[in-house]
Amino acid sequence: MNIAARTMGAVTDLYRPRTVENPLASGNRILRMHAAFTPRRGGMLTTNVYGDPLWQGIFDATYTRPGDYLLQPGRTMFIANQLGLAEPLCVQTNRTITIARAIPPGALGSNSYGGLIVGNTAVLLKKWPASVLGVNDTGNPTAGLPSDLSVPYWTVLLPAWDTVILRPGDLLSDDLSRSAVVAAAELTDMGWRLAVKQVST
Repeated sequence: MNIAARTMGAVTDLYRPRTVENPLASGNRILRMHAAFTPRRGGMLTTNVYGDPLWQGIFDATYTRPGDYLLQPGRTMFIANQLGLAEPLCVQTNRTITIARAIPPGALGSNSYGGLIVGNTAVLLKKWPASVLGVNDTGNPTAGLPSDLSVPYWTVLLPAWDTVILRPGDLLSDDLSRSAVVAAAELTDMGWRLAVKQVST
């Protein structure tokens, strides 16, 4: 795999997250190597299709593990799965996201509202590259006004972090200043798969 990567791959920086903040920070770079990526079906004979972020990685997997990020000029991948001698399964990212959780008041009557306060949140993951793609599903605002627009849903894929468990109701924002709420959170052996509902403005 290393010989193949050196022949047809590009120079790639390998990053390994150390904290819940900014996996691509300079201090997280552990290695520079060659890597190439092919569509998960068809090898070098086809191109990937729109809306499919999955790629097979061709590189020396001795030094890598699931959750690592691979950074090349123009694209960022994370390793979703790496089994034996099989080509690692990688996910191409297109957005940088932050996920937070609203904190309820510590005691009854601690604020005049008595419920959740928008500004009172705890950051769970900060500045994580992720795959954020729209799905063919929309919801409608509950107000039922003639001017209401349908609310888009996204599928978000990102690596898992040992101490962070995501759940419905968590708040997500991205580098396009969009806001969303996690509707469903599934932890798989390839990381997190989230169903996310964009917050209408």
